[in-house]
Amino acid sequence: MSSTMKPPKGFAPMSCCWSTATMQKRLPFLAWLPDYTWHALKMDFIAGISVGLTVIPQALAYAEVAGLPPQYGLYSAFMGCFVYFFLGTSRDVTLGPTAIMSLLVSFYTFREPAYAVLLAFLSGCIQLGMGFLRLGFLLDFISCPVIKGFTSAAAIIIGFGQIKNLLGLQHISRQFFLQVYYTFRNIGETRVGDAVLGLVCMVLLLVLKLMRDHVPPVHPEMPTGVRLSHGLVWTATTARNALVVSFAALVAYSFQVTGYQPFVLTGKTPEGLPDAHIPPFSVTTANGTISFTEMVQGMGAGLAVVPLMGLLESIAVAKSFASQNNYRIDANQELLAIGLTNILGSLFSSYPVTGSFGRTAVNAQSGVCTPAGGLMTGALVLLSLDYLTSLFYYIPKSALAAVIIMAVVPLFDTKIVGTLWRVKRLDLLPLCVTFLLCFWEVQYGILAGTLVSMLVLLHSVARPKIQVSEGPMLVLQPASGLHFPAIETLREALLSRALETSPPRSAALDCTHICSIDYTVVLGLGELLEDFHKRGATLALIGLQVPVLRVLLSADLKGVLYFCTLEEAEKYLKQEPGTQPYNGSEDSVPEHKIALLKA
Repeated sequence: MSSTMKPPKGFAPMSCCWSTATMQKRLPFLAWLPDYTWHALKMDFIAGISVGLTVIPQALAYAEVAGLPPQYGLYSAFMGCFVYFFLGTSRDVTLGPTAIMSLLVSFYTFREPAYAVLLAFLSGCIQLGMGFLRLGFLLDFISCPVIKGFTSAAAIIIGFGQIKNLLGLQHISRQFFLQVYYTFRNIGETRVGDAVLGLVCMVLLLVLKLMRDHVPPVHPEMPTGVRLSHGLVWTATTARNALVVSFAALVAYSFQVTGYQPFVLTGKTPEGLPDAHIPPFSVTTANGTISFTEMVQGMGAGLAVVPLMGLLESIAVAKSFASQNNYRIDANQELLAIGLTNILGSLFSSYPVTGSFGRTAVNAQSGVCTPAGGLMTGALVLLSLDYLTSLFYYIPKSALAAVIIMAVVPLFDTKIVGTLWRVKRLDLLPLCVTFLLCFWEVQYGILAGTLVSMLVLLHSVARPKIQVSEGPMLVLQPASGLHFPAIETLREALLSRALETSPPRSAALDCTHICSIDYTVVLGLGELLEDFHKRGATLALIGLQVPVLRVLLSADLKGVLYFCTLEEAEKYLKQEPGTQPYNGSEDSVPEHKIALLKA
């Protein structure tokens, strides 16, 4: 007797395949890790180093945008690298601090690290819950004009907010309009050293960016020396943020040695990673203890704006690069990845993070093959926290301001107004509303822009375009679906063109583009049928799709006539023999439609 018992035929393989597919969906790294190659390892290593050299100076700079000490930028820069390795579905995306997320954090956390860390935890919980409930579709209601309006306003707010550091100005308000006022008022107090160094750093960053954009691709047939020089230029231009910040720190250190310091420096940065601990659910101040409830109330709309905008930015980045590189992402899985990143990151004093467009572009251009590149980026950030924090002391704030300004310039879309003017001018309304109100309060700008977009959408639903054709009988064809707000528009069109003429005319409603109707539409059609009957005219329905036909049969409307084609309706009105309408019972419906109805 065999010692191995065989399972029922087909049972075990099916169970195994189902389990593997489910595991690969929830843990996407299981799909690519078994086929991981040495070539992929080499490319991921290069990409990880490139992104790491980009994120370290950016993290220090973005902490300033968030109104937090510089180390909090680094605390926020590594957890996403490790979590995304296991849960991410895009090989290109890198999670970490971004300019826009840092701006939002500054609005809602009062420059208090405890609030920022708690906001990261609560945002992660909201994002994780949305992922489990598969609520990613809610982001689709934030239209492109709203996003463009917000990002363009954010670019101006962030960029102008760094002018004070670029010029070495002190005690400038963080509220945008007051910031503009006091910056120009105190322009005479500009520190020449900071201003010169900041402008030099901006020029260097611009030159290095232009060099990278114009470096020709490397071909295998090129001589070794040429390929090596291309590699050095590419490395220097890709790591330009780290290169320029290092240059500025070296200049500042040189002045420090001489005993004269013309720059405002970053100052002391605590060494090492903070101990893991639960987020602060209360804060003790000189005036007493602020409870969890009071902290949540203080953050207010930030608990909605921050997680939603974080998801929106990250998924937009992932979809963009997935489209460019011909692969697909799972939006709900991305929600889980970013949600868990924020929850786990909050245990190590991270503020809310999201996908970074700039660093993702560096990752893609570096030839990354899998999310494993993030492991090297995360390791590099951790090493910098352990061994480089003493050097961060000498980084001038004007150099970090230059990094931020150059990073946010691409966020301002100069072409969007012209594009919308050509494509659909009405979309300029939510764009402008969002853009202008974001200078007052970000949440008001996003909310108002979204509401305006929804009103534009609802207007097209409530007032659909109706194509009218004259012939033996009047034909009205709604150009889009027919929903309850639109029934009054349809009623007015039929009454004015058919029943208010002398004599009243019969009409046909072409339902070719209508895929669903609701109860209000059914009632409205019933009233129209009665009006036509009273005036001695006929209203025929043609081209009904199966879901619509099913609803009409269920409603049992009296006197409804529906035909497959306009020709059949015209023959019936002429009382030609052999033409019969489908008059409200399933017995009169064609056989092919009965089969679909019963399917």
